[in-house]
Amino acid sequence: MRLEYHIRDRLIPTEFMRQTRFIAITCISAGAAVLLTTGIASLRAQGPGGGRTAEALFTALDADKDGTLTKPEMESGFNSWFTTWDKTHSGTLGQPEILAGISTLLPAPPAVKPGQANTFNPAGNSTPVPVAQAAVDAMMAALPTAPGQKPMHERRVLVMAHTGAGGFVHASIPLAAKAVEALGNQGGLWTTTVSYDAADINTNNLKKYDAIFLDSTTACFLDDPDPSVTAARRAAFLNFVRDGKGVAGIHAATDSYHTDCLASEAAATSGSPGLNIAALVLAARLVTAADKDSDNTVSQQEWAALADDWFQKLDTGNTGKVTRADFVAHLNSLLPPLDMRRLGLESKPVLQWPEFNTLIGGYFKFHWPDPQLISVKIDDSNSPLTAMFHGKEFEIHDETYTFEQESFSRRNVHVLTSIDYDKMSAEDKAKEVHPRTDADYALSYIRREGKGRVFYEGHGHSDRVYAMTPMLEHLRAGIQYALGDLKADDNPSVK
Repeated sequence: MRLEYHIRDRLIPTEFMRQTRFIAITCISAGAAVLLTTGIASLRAQGPGGGRTAEALFTALDADKDGTLTKPEMESGFNSWFTTWDKTHSGTLGQPEILAGISTLLPAPPAVKPGQANTFNPAGNSTPVPVAQAAVDAMMAALPTAPGQKPMHERRVLVMAHTGAGGFVHASIPLAAKAVEALGNQGGLWTTTVSYDAADINTNNLKKYDAIFLDSTTACFLDDPDPSVTAARRAAFLNFVRDGKGVAGIHAATDSYHTDCLASEAAATSGSPGLNIAALVLAARLVTAADKDSDNTVSQQEWAALADDWFQKLDTGNTGKVTRADFVAHLNSLLPPLDMRRLGLESKPVLQWPEFNTLIGGYFKFHWPDPQLISVKIDDSNSPLTAMFHGKEFEIHDETYTFEQESFSRRNVHVLTSIDYDKMSAEDKAKEVHPRTDADYALSYIRREGKGRVFYEGHGHSDRVYAMTPMLEHLRAGIQYALGDLKADDNPSVK
């Protein structure tokens, strides 16, 4: 997720979506993180998104269309918005009303194209995503020089790179796939097939493989409009693992099957509009700016005061007029930093395949945006899957996921690495609404599923992760564990 390194606290409450007429839950799969950075970036005048947002607001306020704003125009425009948006005549506006109103002013999100990275794809993505050669070169240069575990026999890995309806299409998907392929080619550890087609998860096809690699799959990546097809794919996947094969997942593999899959798929089928992220973020920042009494609503007096404040700050030369260029250039500076809590993004999960949530070890709740600094501690320094770290804590910059508390437990997984939460600043901790009460933030782990094996690594959003030799070694070891070639203690790390 990028654009400006998308931030993602993705889960927007269904009721909130209904109130704001954005029924297409399909656009949100995992967290404010993606939303926020993308939304903030779209408000910045330097970027094309910011230009569109500011231009749209200016056009709506410029009543006489002379290319300038006067104070009466600003005041009249804000007053007209308030009257129109206050449909219940309560004398106050909540964030849903402001979002609904702002959404009518801002340009609709551009249509998402197949294979387009760094965006939510309402219909899901089954098209290969391009990858920058420089990122591939950096990954190849970082490949481990130490050999991997000799395989017991010829191995084959299927990389599943398909994203489900409403899922975020990570730009790192093709790079991760190439990393899996390159690691397997070194020393003939395994051969790799990359697929963007969920239909490849079927009983007959899976007979050819020893492990499936979930490449930031996101959302309900195995689902099909035909429920019987969905059921068959899910059964094939579970049987594949439980009968003795393996699954390895990276980053957004845990951003799957915790949202309303059926609603997302229905919205994609009906062609419902996608969420206007710029409007969502702008509405939250407007409430923060105007709500002086901190009651989570904006009165008409507070709204009028915001208009006056904007004009005073924009009219630096006291000319009585603000040009379009000045408005566009300075819109972002008029608004306070985004208060993530204003977004109300953490809602109750909708679990339509809980067996997968248990298998993969947890599901997404929140993430710190890339490039968040994280201190990674080694929970099991005796494991061959952490040998490359030599028992030493290290630092990484990436988009870092947290799990819904009820979904992750050391009673279910054997933790390899985790966040050294004590080393996080109070400011960074405060970015997460309702943090875990146990301060237990796993990053990588393994577990048994029937006769099979599961490995997961939470980092892998940014290209830079694939240019870190120890992380590539960790990934290789995890895949070899999933294949059954690298033995390791996988008893749950009960804490």
